Amino acid sequence: MSGCKALGQFEVEAVINAFSGPYALRDKALFLLGLRSGFRISELLSLTYGDVIQNGVMVDHVLVKRSAMKQKITSRSVVLHPEAKDALTAWVSEFIKSGNITDAAFLFQSRNGENRPICRQHYFRILQRACRKAGVLGRVGTHSMRKTFASRVYDKLGRNIFLTQKALGHKNIDSTVRYLSFRQEEIEAAILAA
Repeated sequence: MSGCKALGQFEVEAVINAFSGPYALRDKALFLLGLRSGFRISELLSLTYGDVIQNGVMVDHVLVKRSAMKQKITSRSVVLHPEAKDALTAWVSEFIKSGNITDAAFLFQSRNGENRPICRQHYFRILQRACRKAGVLGRVGTHSMRKTFASRVYDKLGRNIFLTQKALGHKNIDSTVRYLSFRQEEIEAAILAA
C-alpha cells in the first residue's frame, strides 16, 4: 500500500496487545511474522502448515515459494525471528485443534470455503481495527509490516542500503530507496538541527 508508514516500537507493542477475539493468536502471528520477515501480505498468506512445520518441528527459516512471490522469479527464505517463532508456535498449537491438518493446509485459513487463506483485504481490516484500538494514528496498512521490517533492518545493518536491499529481496536498489523514503522526519530533524 503506497503511503503506509513504518511503525515505531511503542506502536508495534500497542498493536500486538490490541488483537482480540477468537482469532487473536492467528492475527498476532501474522503481524509478527510480517514485521520480522519482511514478506508481503500475499506472500505470508501463501504459507502452509508444511512450510512452517517439518517433521513435527517448527522450521528455522521460512521459505516462500517462487509462485507466491511478487515477481515470481525466485523463492525467498528468511530466518525465523524468535518473537515470530513464539507467536507462530502459539498459533499452530491452536490451529491443530481445528483438526484434520495436512501439510497443504493454509496456515492463515479463512472460515469461508475449504482450505483457503484469508484475503489481503480481510487482514487489512483486522489490522486497521487493532490500530484504532491501540491508538495508532496515520496511514497504516498491511505494507506497514514490511516497511517496519525495512526500517529496523536498515538501522541494524548500520544503514547499509545494499544489505537492506538483500534483506528485502529487492532486485533493484531504487525499490529499497523508495521504502526508506518514509524517513522524512529524520531529514527534517537534521535540517532543524543544522
